[in-house]
Amino acid sequence: MKKILNFINFGFIKRFFVVLILFSLFVFLSALSYVNAVSEDIADSVFRLHVIANSDSVEDQNLKYKVRDRVLEYMNTLSEDCSSKEEVIILAQKHQADFQKIAEEVIKENGYSYTVSVKIGNFAFPTKEYGDISLPAGDYDALRIEIGEAKGQNWWCVMFPPLCFVDVTSGVVPDESKEMMQDNLNEEEYNLISDTDDAGIKFKFSLIEFFKNITFAKNS
Repeated sequence: MKKILNFINFGFIKRFFVVLILFSLFVFLSALSYVNAVSEDIADSVFRLHVIANSDSVEDQNLKYKVRDRVLEYMNTLSEDCSSKEEVIILAQKHQADFQKIAEEVIKENGYSYTVSVKIGNFAFPTKEYGDISLPAGDYDALRIEIGEAKGQNWWCVMFPPLCFVDVTSGVVPDESKEMMQDNLNEEEYNLISDTDDAGIKFKFSLIEFFKNITFAKNS
């Protein structure tokens, strides 16, 4: 009788752990599916700028910021009437050679002879904050400018919606840019990237960060 009870108890424990594993797998896959869907929607609504310095020296970092400022100034003029990410990307592609020329001019003006590589594509980004807007890590369409050996620290920004054209140094986000972001995201997705005290929203953003930062670390 004792052997039978022990067998029954073992069977129950075994079934319990099987159910627990299946439930955990279901929760994990559901969370991953949610993260991927939300991340894709957010990524589909923005076009970013990525400037990489030649090195981490003070001089090269300062040069990076000068290239950034001139590129943003030019892009702001080009895209001031754009209302969609697609329009901005088409403009960036059309004027890609201009970005190359601008960067080369800034570098030459400051006494350097670094080469410049300008690319438009899909790249991995870490979590970044722009004022009260936070974009989770993930793959985003972007204009990437690599200066020289491109071994220095990166600088990221958002070209559409224009999250940093008004004040590059402080990252103040204009209301018009927020409205553009809201137009391209549903309410929950916009709340996820906005500064909020809602515990549930914060948990979901942390969930996205957890999964996407793992992917970013693998791709870096």
